[in-house]
Amino acid sequence: MLLATVILLLVLLGLVCAIQMKGKSKDQLHMPPGPPPLPVVGNILQIKPRELLLSLQQLQKKYGPIFTVYFGSRPAVMLCGYDMVKEALIDNKDVFSGRGRIPVAEYILKGYGILGSNGERWKQMRRFALTTLRNFGMGKRSIEERIQEEAQFLVEEFSKTEGKAFDPTFLLSCAVSNIICSIVFGKRFNYEDKHFVTLLNNITAVIRFMNSGWGLVFYYFHGLMQHIPGPHQKGIQHLIDLKAFVQERVDESAKTLNTDSTRHFIDCFLVKMLKEQKNPASEFQNENLVASSINLFSAGTETTSTTLRYGFLALLKYPECQAKIQDEIDRVIGDRCPSAEDRTKMPYSEAVIYEIQRFSDIVPTGVPHCTTEDVSFHGYTIPKGTDVFPLLTTVLKDPKQFAQPELFSPDRFLDDKGTLQKHPAFMPFSAGKRVCVGEGLARMELFLFLTTLLQKFTLTTVVSENDIDLSPAYSSAGNTPRYYTISAVPRQ
Repeated sequence: MLLATVILLLVLLGLVCAIQMKGKSKDQLHMPPGPPPLPVVGNILQIKPRELLLSLQQLQKKYGPIFTVYFGSRPAVMLCGYDMVKEALIDNKDVFSGRGRIPVAEYILKGYGILGSNGERWKQMRRFALTTLRNFGMGKRSIEERIQEEAQFLVEEFSKTEGKAFDPTFLLSCAVSNIICSIVFGKRFNYEDKHFVTLLNNITAVIRFMNSGWGLVFYYFHGLMQHIPGPHQKGIQHLIDLKAFVQERVDESAKTLNTDSTRHFIDCFLVKMLKEQKNPASEFQNENLVASSINLFSAGTETTSTTLRYGFLALLKYPECQAKIQDEIDRVIGDRCPSAEDRTKMPYSEAVIYEIQRFSDIVPTGVPHCTTEDVSFHGYTIPKGTDVFPLLTTVLKDPKQFAQPELFSPDRFLDDKGTLQKHPAFMPFSAGKRVCVGEGLARMELFLFLTTLLQKFTLTTVVSENDIDLSPAYSSAGNTPRYYTISAVPRQ
């Protein structure tokens, strides 16, 4: 009821302010086509908050692979299909390398950090994060050992269920988040730790809010929504609480910092801050440290754990895939602990992981980009600073690239000889200069967690395979699998 009232008031306000639309710049008149926007409220009648993806798919059918929509008074260009997204993010990577608006993050994080920053700040934060992750072993033995250790804790938790049905969501979130905790804080947490549980709850709540109908309304009208009551304020508060949690960890680390022996990401950043404290233009300051840490947590926890949840659900529906993975585990790994090196010898397992990522499509809209300069693209003019959404769902499920994309089929990533083959349209981490910083870490986590669990357990359910629904519980800026329970039966 409150949502409808807010929308009605905004529509009325828009009609009063119609004159604003006459002030559109000349460049905007040459932008890609799209539905005519209303003053102030834009295309909220065509892009419904609770049906975001469906709305965009309908507009794609009408206007083609490139079109413009208005979120409030702000235009955004939608790119659809592999060819269009590749041309923008790869062939023209510099001009499409800006970060588009993320109002919730802007409101609380003020444009600091890795994810929401631009220009020199973004370059420095991204470069520092990549370097530090490598120094702490992303893609090297030390990170692999942390994941292997955490995978064994996860096995213990699965064993405690004694073959009874349970919801794996919490356990998977704990395991994945602990890897980020070990990198950022230098420690892992017990799954019952109250501070850890609060951290996870805040991360989950923030992501859910941003993917909800209220999150889209906030995206439309953030200037107004910041000041009025409603459910969106709870979503904002979770990000505020998350920021406070990270700030406490930063303060604790600063008190015990040893510049000659850094323990984690925060320590490394604090050392860099000390080295540049006399540089008034330095980007290495507390705000960037807190925001970057939040970026790593949010991206590194929810996406990987959600992908694993989707993966387990798919394996319940297609038990033959699970059996083939276990055959490959028995043949290549045996009883020893799975390692990252095993990936090159286990093409079927890798193909299943690829297909889980493609099919689950957990970030269907992609994260918004923006143009860094005026650009002529496909006969249209896109002004500098325009938000651009590379709709990854239209890439991962492009029928020109993947035959019968609606089907779950790991074989699409294998050639006739059973060798793993990569596909250029496989972009679950996006592409170009804004490709996910944690891609290497996520790939290693997915492989080691999946193979370690399937080495020890066969995953089953009492639900009929035909009754298992792989369509998302809700589909907005993020896809989330439907609720399910699973039984982990020890393998003999």
